[in-house]
Amino acid sequence: MLIGVPKEIKVHEYRVGLTPSGVRELVVHGHEVVVQSQAGLGVGFTDEHYIQAGASIASAASEIFARADMICKVKEPQAIECRMLRPGQLLFTYLHLAPDPDQTRLLVDSGAIAVAYETVTDDKGGLPLLAPMSEVAGRMAIQAGAHALEKAQGGRGVLLGGVPGVAPAKVVVLGGGVVGLNAARMAMGLGAEVAILDKSLPRLKEIDMLFGGRIKTLMSNSVNIDESIREADMVIGAVLIPGAAAPKLVTRKMLGCMKPGAVLVDVAIDQGGCFETSRPTTHKEPTYVVDGIVHYCVANMPGGVARTATMALTNATLPYALELADKGWARALLDNAHLRDGLNVCCGQVTYAAVANALGYPFIKPLDAIKAAG
Repeated sequence: MLIGVPKEIKVHEYRVGLTPSGVRELVVHGHEVVVQSQAGLGVGFTDEHYIQAGASIASAASEIFARADMICKVKEPQAIECRMLRPGQLLFTYLHLAPDPDQTRLLVDSGAIAVAYETVTDDKGGLPLLAPMSEVAGRMAIQAGAHALEKAQGGRGVLLGGVPGVAPAKVVVLGGGVVGLNAARMAMGLGAEVAILDKSLPRLKEIDMLFGGRIKTLMSNSVNIDESIREADMVIGAVLIPGAAAPKLVTRKMLGCMKPGAVLVDVAIDQGGCFETSRPTTHKEPTYVVDGIVHYCVANMPGGVARTATMALTNATLPYALELADKGWARALLDNAHLRDGLNVCCGQVTYAAVANALGYPFIKPLDAIKAAG
């Protein structure tokens, strides 16, 4: 199979779909890899690194999309990239389709096969290709939020860990999954007073045992959310419904009850955000203020630590990329139910129920779509 790695074009996105070591593994398996010139430069990988790993270099993305059987990316394809996809071509990347009707329409129209990192599952019910970026985003949410809390950035002027004689900041984390757990760990490590809310009592028990009671755990309901954010200096939105739009847990009306200059960090923004007042921002202009509350809603947060994130992502995605390349997409998806869970669009049909329900498309079962395409 010929695998193509284009340069990411989203604003301030420096990550790349494959590291040189990932390329080498694909080449060892007998595949060809073509990488767009300077695709890895933002994370320290030169064209020469990729050439040494066995890849060829293309000068333009159009050449890669025209030639490759499989496209490996990081972020969802932008409109210009969607229009370069062709029927039967495999796209392997993050998609986050539920809150993005335009991208979904373009992917459906392309006739391509789109496998989303964020909905691939494992035998423990986890999301193994979302997890590494969730770990990065959760940890980064605290350092980004701490910066936004500084007075010069519009925040309350509060130091996360406080100092002797002065109380630390109060951090509230909505969601006890991978993002929430990593955010809570970082906030606690910096000395903040941390509370984490989740709908699962077993999960809250796990968190309580893990941190030995050093993090306050609360059942996630409207009363506890309302009371918690009133006292918070920073709120981390870390809720996830796999493949579906995030629920709006904090309304605009609730902002009026918060401390002026408090910070909201919406890590769920890729799935539409869990604060009513959230809208996607970029690393170029990461924050904005609504009703005196600072919002940080960068949609590609791990792109800010691109080298770490790229290495972590390739570690997770490479085994699946090898399976898709070695077997071909149809056989790989038929053989591996967990990889099949990643199929969101197949030859003009929406094959992920949460996306179909959110955007009003007919839902086609993945197995039926694969068999029809084959």
